[in-house]
Parts: sequence; structure tokens; C-alpha cells
Amino acid sequence: MTAIYKDPARPVAERVADLLARMTAEEKFAQMHAFWLILSPDGQHRERTDLSDTFAGVSEQAALQERLKLGVGQITRPLGTHIVSPRDGVRAANRLQKTLVEETRLGIPAMFHEECLVGLLCKEATLFPSPLNYASSWDPSLVEAVAAAIGAEARAVGCHQGLAPVLDVSRDVRWGRTEETFGEDPWLVGVMATRYVQGLQGPDRSLLATLKHYVGHSFSEGARNHAPVHIGFRELNDTFLLPFEMAVKLANAGSVMPAYHDIDNQPAHSDAFLLTEVLRERWGFDGLIVADYGGVSLLHQHHGVSAGPAESAALAWNAGLDIELPKDDCARHLGEALEYGLISQEKVDQIVARILTEKFRLGLFEQPYVDENAIALQSDESRRLAREVATRSMTLLENNGILPLRNRPRIAVIGPTADDPLALLSGYSFPVHLIISDWLDQAPQVTTPLQALRETLGEAQVSYAKGCHIIEQRMAGAPVFPGESADKPQQQSPVSLDTSLIPQAVTLAKSSDVVVLCVGDLAGLFQSGTVGEGSDTDSLALPGVQQQLLEALVGSGTPVVVVMTGGRPYHLNGYEGRVAALLMAWAPGQEGGYAIADVLTGAAEPQGRLVVSAPKSAGAMPYYYNHKLKSGGTPLAFHFGARYPFGYGKSWTTFDYGELTLAAERVANDEASEIVAQLTVRNSGSVAGSEVVQLYVRDELASLARPVMELKAFGRVHLAPDEQAVLRFTIPVDMLSFTGQDGERVVEPGTFEIMVGASSGDIRQRVRVHLEGDIRHPASRWRMLSRCEVLA
Repeated sequence: MTAIYKDPARPVAERVADLLARMTAEEKFAQMHAFWLILSPDGQHRERTDLSDTFAGVSEQAALQERLKLGVGQITRPLGTHIVSPRDGVRAANRLQKTLVEETRLGIPAMFHEECLVGLLCKEATLFPSPLNYASSWDPSLVEAVAAAIGAEARAVGCHQGLAPVLDVSRDVRWGRTEETFGEDPWLVGVMATRYVQGLQGPDRSLLATLKHYVGHSFSEGARNHAPVHIGFRELNDTFLLPFEMAVKLANAGSVMPAYHDIDNQPAHSDAFLLTEVLRERWGFDGLIVADYGGVSLLHQHHGVSAGPAESAALAWNAGLDIELPKDDCARHLGEALEYGLISQEKVDQIVARILTEKFRLGLFEQPYVDENAIALQSDESRRLAREVATRSMTLLENNGILPLRNRPRIAVIGPTADDPLALLSGYSFPVHLIISDWLDQAPQVTTPLQALRETLGEAQVSYAKGCHIIEQRMAGAPVFPGESADKPQQQSPVSLDTSLIPQAVTLAKSSDVVVLCVGDLAGLFQSGTVGEGSDTDSLALPGVQQQLLEALVGSGTPVVVVMTGGRPYHLNGYEGRVAALLMAWAPGQEGGYAIADVLTGAAEPQGRLVVSAPKSAGAMPYYYNHKLKSGGTPLAFHFGARYPFGYGKSWTTFDYGELTLAAERVANDEASEIVAQLTVRNSGSVAGSEVVQLYVRDELASLARPVMELKAFGRVHLAPDEQAVLRFTIPVDMLSFTGQDGERVVEPGTFEIMVGASSGDIRQRVRVHLEGDIRHPASRWRMLSRCEVLA
């Protein structure tokens, strides 16, 4: 007779209960962790041992084959861990799955997870732009399409869970992981993340998206990786929890990953209030909570809140964790924790039931293997999408009229990022991620700006000089340990200070009509680069001697167009006003060279708008547009503020804004009410173009201090010269809510200023709306999304 759990016609709950009843304690523990393996098609798998072991303080482990007999919850990055062809990687993963399904007592298949923030992290996958590029397009539907393409590639290689998107809200661009964020506005982050999750998971959640890093990771002390976060719950809820709440409630996100830091002395991996009460009980989250790599071990290794791995395991799983990643560092001690009463059998069963539920729901028991002949990566559509989002994220910050380039000028392409494929990629792109393991992938699918400009304008029109280096030799960076100690080696910066290439670049500039200077940073984890996870900074000056190169080239007398790539905005030390143009390209991915060339030559419009403010200096940090009134100090600190504010970006044309009007100046404070505002926008220039019209709100009087302004709606309009359109914005009154004195979301009656403009620093029209009625707590499923309609 077929066991109930093997019968796909039976309800999932029955299958889970039947299987759970058959499992030993050790088999249950095995479902609560992952293995990080170098897989082999012949079944001779081995454990990955390197940086992560030092990081998590791992001790010697038992024989792998014996442990595999018990099964396992997940396999960590089967294709993303090392350089392996997708076909060989899938064949090896199938061999491991065959062992689990056909050669263990119960035949429980494993879930495979991979990184997929900027494309599937494996060899030959499409290398998409960074999340800063995604958000800079201000096009949620495009972000959803990109995520769907990433999801298709992930499914093709057998991935069941993707460790993306990142919902951290940028607060200090010195933080290395700024490049992974959707920007500094919590609502915009929530909108983009929601659409990313919807695209990645698909309508049936057949691939689990993973919301990270839960929560507040980006507001770390001094913008340092893993550093403590100092924040109260009200601000945490309004700013940092909001995107997670949106992605859970609006997109049914399948997984959440806690962060490494502590908030008010409570480590995130053992925070029962956030992991269970808020996430599961208040929001109704029904997916899996997975540890950030080594995060459970850090409870005793770094935070010092437990005496060892058994206590750490109990703290994390009692708080709400489901699966330890990337290995079983603490899960191996669950038997000890159970024996000493640190965790109950009931709690273990609850956790394993959730894990099994997802495995049944995903159909893993019926279809555990992947068709290695059906792998599809780098499709025409994925490359098209990569190019489209890169192009539409190009953000023009300065232009004295030199752009777009006309009449085929003699161009000197200069700079350390002009012909470096890795300079266009993020830290979680496969070729860059390999650097921490001292592996090298040449990234042949990347087209650099130099290559694209030569292809566009012709070899004869484009000359090249590197000008300087950022890092002369890419290699693994700093060891991953926290704190200062006399017995630990002092790390030396890998950034080059060599100026010997500058004179040659100046000579080339003098013989050219225009210089395209490509500057920025290099993504690399743990100080193997100048931006990325663990690659934080204390300065917003261009890394190395790039500023000296810039000043020398401006001094040549030839117009200099600066193209900045990377994961954070850098200042030009006052040269912003002396360059001919400044284009922010972020990390535009494999098609980024084409995107840059298209905008420089006028084949495409610069449609991007900033989603992080470009601060005047590092001394302004932390800085974000939606700050409190007194954030700049009293008197206002001279270094406070942004040279280029949130929402900013130039076009090839100009736009006039008509009068902003309200459908009603008085609106009832109830869950059905909406604020409706509209205005006319006209293209007042001589060429066609598009504008991102942004609507902000300010609460004029509240029971608690509120930000000076908050984005609540936006819409893009495309107009021919002298063409105009009416934009109508509809904002649910629920979106005026904030976290009140009692820690609950509240909507207070009062007067609100409605502001519409081209950026947070360029407000064109203002009106006031009066919200009438009683103080109200919105429903759990409160209305989180506004609308913008473009009318003829």
C-alpha cells in the first residue's frame, strides 16, 4: 500500500502529518539545515571549506555520506559555489537528489537555493544590472519582467529558492551593500520589491523569493557591515519593516532571511518578536524563514548571547527560524538542545511541518529531477531585458549641451572602468562573487563602454587610454572577523595609488574632440573591491587616484564627459560644475556598455531618476531626502544635504507643470477614502522625451515627529514637443498612516501638503488637503498602493 505522503492526490496537510509521524528525531533535524557542497556527477560530493568556515567558527564534522542518509532540508548554491557548466552542474545536482530520493529511508528530496539578485548566480547566466538600476528606471512593470526572466533561468537549472530581493532601505551610501538596495524611500523599495517577488515567484509561487535582510541592516552604526542598529520600533516599522510588509501581504513572498546585526542589543536571528509575532502572527506570513549564512553560529561567535551551538540553535529556532544556512553548524547540536530542554519536540515538529509543506507544495516529491537537456540561459529576451533596464536607468546629472554627441567626434575613452567587464557588475554577479574564492571568470558576455562606443561610432573615431587603476590585481579580500585585536593582521587597502598612466591619458585627451571618462568603483565582497558586502567606505571621494585623473583631463582643455559606474554615488570634489556632462550608470550589467553608448550618442534618452540622494560629502552621512526637519542640525550644518536629490535626473528636453488641483479639498478619514489630485504636464522643449512626475506628502501636524516629505505616488509620461497630458494621482488615505504612540499603525485627521515635482528638490506645485474625522487604526490588510493615470 502506498504511503499517504507519497500520494499526490492527498491534501498536503495529510501528507505532511503522515511523513512527520514516520520520521526519527535525527531525520527531522536534517530537514532544518542545508549542506554546502561541491557536487560531482559521479556522486563523490565534498564539502565546501573556506572563508565561510572562518566566518562562522565551524568545527570538524562527521562523514558527509553518513549524514546524507538522514536527508537534508536544502542544498546551498549547487551551481553558484564554483565554476561549473550549467549542464554539468545540473547533472551533479540530479545525482545528489537521486541519492536523497532513492537511497534514503524516507526519500525526502532537497530544495536547492541560489543567489539571484542581479541574475542567477551561476556560469553563463544573464548578468543583469544592479537593483539601483532597476529602481532608477521608476518602472515597476519592467522590474517584474526582469525578475520573471531571472526566475525562468533559475527554474531551468533546478533552483527552488532564490536569495533575493534585498529590501534594505538605504540610509548611508558609505554602506557597501547600498548597491543591492532599491534606494532610500521605503515605499518605493516596497513597490519595487513587491513586483520583483511577483515576477520571480510567478503566480503559483513555484520558486520562493527570499526577502532580506530582515530588518534594518542598512542603518548600521557608521554604515559598517554587521554593525549594531540603533532605532526604536516606530521608526523601524515606518521605514524598514514597511517594504517587507508590502512584499508579504501584496506578493505572498515565500521566504524571509534575518540580518546579521542586533537592534537595541537583540540579534535578529534570535528575535522572536520580529520573526514570529510581527512576521507570522500580525502579517500572516506562511513561508520559510532561513538563516543568513552563518547567522545562527554568530549568536555565540559574535554576539555572545549563547554559550555555544546548542544554545544558539535553540535561540534561533525558538524565535522563528526554519532552516539554517549554509550548513548545519548549529543544527548538528539540536539533539543536545532537545535533551537539555532548550527546545521542545513540539517546536521541532512545527518547524519541520512548515519545511515539508513547502516541499510538497512545490511538487518536489513528484518531480525531484531537472531536465539537463532543457537548460535555457542567455536567451534573446533576457539579454533584451538586461539592455532595456540598463538603458532606462541611465541618469543624467549634468549636461552643458555636449550630449548627445553629434557629428562623429574624435572621442578619447579614458578611465579604469572603460574596458573592465567586472566594473559593470555588482557584488552578487557570478564573476565578481568568485573573487573571494580566488577564482576567475572572464565574463565574456559583458560589453564594456569602450567596446560599445567603438561598435557604435567606428574604430577610427575612438581611442583609448586607461589613465589609472582602481585595483591592479583582483583577489580575495579581508578575512571575515569582527572587531579590533592586536593579534589579528592589519588589512592594507588594495586600492592603487599609481599616477604613472595619467600623462599618457592627458596627451590623448589633447588630440581628441571630447573625452569620455569612465570612473567609479569595483564591486567585491569583503574588501576585494571598493563596494559590496563588507566593502564599506569612510569617504565619498572616487577610489584611488581617479580624482587626480579627472582634474588633469579637465585641465587639458578638452570637454570631459564623466560616466560613473558603481554601487554608490561619489562626489567629484567640486568638479561637477566643470565637467561637460555627468552620467550615472550604476552597475548596468552585461549590456551596460551598449546602454551607456546609446545614451551618449542620443540613440536613447536618459530616463533614469535617482533613488538615492548624492550627498555633498561623507560628512552629510547618514543622509536621505525623507529626513526629519531637525536632521541637518541647528543651525543647519553647511555640509548637510545632497548635490543631486532623490528623484533627480535630466532629460534631453524640459517640462512645464500646470496647476495642481484636488477632486476634493476635504476627505473623510475612512478606509475607502482616497485623495485624488491631477495636473497637466507639457513638453516645453524641442525634442521628444519623458518625465517622472513625483507626488510627495507632508503631514503638517502629527502626534509624533514626521519626515519633511514622503513619496506617495509617481508616474512617467512620454511627450512629443509641445504635447501635453493630464496626470491623475489617486492615494488611499491609508497611505497617510504611521506608527503611533502605542506601536500600532494610525491615520490621524489633519492638514496634509500635497507636493508634485520633478524630484524631491524640485517641487513645482503644492496644495493642501484636509483629512476629517476621528483617529483611525487601519485594517491589517491596509491599502498600500497608489495609482497614476495618464489621460489624453
